[in-house]
Amino acid sequence: MEKRRKVTNPLALAVLAELLVESMHPYEMGRRLKENGKDRSFKYNRGSLYMVVEQLRKAGFIIEQETVRDTQRPERTVYALTDEGRHEFYDWMRELVAQPRHEYPQFGVALSLLSVLSPADSVELLTQRSTALAEEADEIRAVVQSALDDGVRWVFLVEDEYRLTVLEAERRFVAGLIESLKQPDYIRAWQEIFGSQT
Repeated sequence: MEKRRKVTNPLALAVLAELLVESMHPYEMGRRLKENGKDRSFKYNRGSLYMVVEQLRKAGFIIEQETVRDTQRPERTVYALTDEGRHEFYDWMRELVAQPRHEYPQFGVALSLLSVLSPADSVELLTQRSTALAEEADEIRAVVQSALDDGVRWVFLVEDEYRLTVLEAERRFVAGLIESLKQPDYIRAWQEIFGSQT
C-alpha cells in the first residue's frame, strides 16, 4: 500500500539523493542534476527546486547547515540531510522500485477515445506519433552512447535505457494499432456508427 508522504514531488527525491553524497546549496544541486542529465527525469526549473528545498526543510528532512558568504556571489544557504530525511529517501526509493503504480499518461486518455476519430485520421496521427517516437529514441540512444563514451557507468543511465525500452514498446504497439485501424471490418463498423456525423 502506498504511504502518504509529507513531500510528494519526485524532484524532492533527487534533492535527497544529492544530499546523501554531501551537503550543498540548491544552486549546486541544480547544476549537478543538469550535468548528470537527471533534469530529464523530473519537471525541473530553478524556482521549483527552491520550492522543493523549502518543503523538505519544513518536513524536517533537511536542515540549514551554514550560510556561505562570498564577495562575488550572494549569500548561499548550504543544506544537509537529517536522519529523518535519510530514512525518508530510502523508504520512498524502496516503494518506487518495488511497487508498480498505475499512472495516467495523456496518450492512454487519447487511446480510450480513439474510436471517435475516423480510421484515416487515426492512422495519419499515429503515423506521425511513430515518427516522433523514433526520433526521440534516436536522441536517447545518442545521449546514452555519448555518456558511455565519456566513461559514465551504465547504472547512471538506467532511466534513459528504461525510457528507450518504453518508447520501443510504444512504437511496436502503435504499428500494430495502425494495422488494426486499416482493417476493412473496422472501417465498415466505424462508418456505421460515426459515418453520418462526419
